[in-house]
Amino acid sequence: MRKHLSTGINGLDVILRDGLIPGRFYLLRGGPGTGKTTLGLHFLIEGLKNKEEVLLITMTEDIEKIKENGKQYNFPMDEINYIDLSPGEDFISAKKDYDIFSSAQSEQKPLVEKMTQKIEELSPDRIFFDGFTQLKYLSSDTYKFRKQILSFMQFVKKYDSTILLTSEVGASNPDDDLQFMVDGIINIVYESQNHYLEITKYRGSGFQKGKHSMKFKKDGIEVYPQLEFIKSSYNYESESLSFGVPEIDKLLNGGIEKGTTTIITGPTGVGKTTLGTQFIKTNGDKDLKSIIYTFEETQKSLMLRSKSVKINLEQLKNDKKVYIKEISPLEYTPAEFAYELSRDVQEKGISIVLLDSIAGYFLTFNNPDKMQKMITGIHNLCEHLKSLGVTVLMINEQKMITGDFQATDTQTSFIADNLIFLRYLEIQGKLEKAIGVLKKRMSGFENTMRKFEITEEGIKVGKPLENLRGILSGNPEFLNKK
Repeated sequence: MRKHLSTGINGLDVILRDGLIPGRFYLLRGGPGTGKTTLGLHFLIEGLKNKEEVLLITMTEDIEKIKENGKQYNFPMDEINYIDLSPGEDFISAKKDYDIFSSAQSEQKPLVEKMTQKIEELSPDRIFFDGFTQLKYLSSDTYKFRKQILSFMQFVKKYDSTILLTSEVGASNPDDDLQFMVDGIINIVYESQNHYLEITKYRGSGFQKGKHSMKFKKDGIEVYPQLEFIKSSYNYESESLSFGVPEIDKLLNGGIEKGTTTIITGPTGVGKTTLGTQFIKTNGDKDLKSIIYTFEETQKSLMLRSKSVKINLEQLKNDKKVYIKEISPLEYTPAEFAYELSRDVQEKGISIVLLDSIAGYFLTFNNPDKMQKMITGIHNLCEHLKSLGVTVLMINEQKMITGDFQATDTQTSFIADNLIFLRYLEIQGKLEKAIGVLKKRMSGFENTMRKFEITEEGIKVGKPLENLRGILSGNPEFLNKK
């Protein structure tokens, strides 16, 4: 079986299961300005990298404009072979009929010969035909247009070229006949101020379904495949990872197992992030690499306040045992973030991921109409990381400081294998903090709460809180109170 051809866009190759099957016809559909020409240029430039002959045929934009646009992405545009079938500047001034495939043989012959001679001369490995469906306007009827398509396909097939054709999508310009004839269809859409790419047809190969985020960067187009939901089959190791605080490890029956997902939940200021970084420090000292994604706090602030409680993230960062990334609301789409996170984990050899926080994630990628989809996205992300054997910690902020206990406000508790909660308690007129475990899938856990403190010397956890009732209400009472 012949090796697949790269499209020149890594994410698109992933969606296509290694790229395009060579020697076939593919249709690239999209509205004006969605990036069809730029994607086609990626396809040709990749061919140049592999020492292939490539050819661009244009029916719409003139060659110089296409070259100018391509050079913005540092594409070597002068190395591409071109056929310009777009109207020249003398089209209107000379009142010419623009007819390539007219019924009059004498009128169509010069331009048809121009195209066929170039293809015969080059025997190109890759052809990008931009504006192919414009031929429909130059045909007297649909039957003749279909004959032109079939004739072109038969002519090019003998050169074993891989062809990418573009279609301008619109209600007034249906391309159903072309969709039926080609081997694969790539759709680009622009909605909700974002570009998305979707494969709807690919003969002879599987592909990743769904709409995939697409962005224009300084080097061209990048595509971010959705993480496919694969129920984790990871074989959880019996070894537990420690928090470095004996009392917390006791609560958790020894710690949390590798490859599990843990939610640390509690109200603002109770110490959730500090507990997460304590876990990272302890395991960083054992040479396990971690990465922290912070949606709300700056890297500088996180490192300074961690250092103030004897958690030296700066040293771990210098030793390349910890990586910290600030996530900006305007910088990523959810799919792009998930794709980059997965790439970071695999390229850097990450064992632990800390997301700070779930609320920050939802605010950054805020879409109130698609909240369930966002929850599904973060669930898929966690399952993907677990399948790689990565231990995931997520910080969840509760709105209520005291009152009736609620695990999370974001309907995400089902994602967690382990759920650790921190609470404020009013005890004898003083505001205290407590820690407990609500859920642990892989083993039992201590069903009491313990006093929790953050001091200059680090985290301090006391003995189990006994002889108290109403702890989960935030306003406990001593049982032996007289």
